[in-house]
Amino acid sequence: MRLCLTVPCLALICSLVCFASTRDQRAHGASLFATSGCMHCHSIHHAGGSKAPDLSGVGRRLNEIQMRQQIISGSMRMPPFGDELQASELADLLTYLRSCRDKKE
Repeated sequence: MRLCLTVPCLALICSLVCFASTRDQRAHGASLFATSGCMHCHSIHHAGGSKAPDLSGVGRRLNEIQMRQQIISGSMRMPPFGDELQASELADLLTYLRSCRDKKE
């Protein structure tokens, strides 16, 4: 009987820790978006620049691999950021961008 209660409690604790970790990653990713120059060109929720696409719904349109490639390698108009971001920063930025799932207005 004791084991039957222990397993669900452990699962709940693990899920809460993972959620808190993801929330911290999203917050750090949002901060990186603002401080790494992304907001000079891109906007999210009407905050930021207008030179590049609005990323409010990027988490719905692109998968993580596509976003990672774009950030690391850049494109014709976007500079590459692969050498400027540490692996943990890139992971946090991707967590934030994946959470941006608004429908295009």
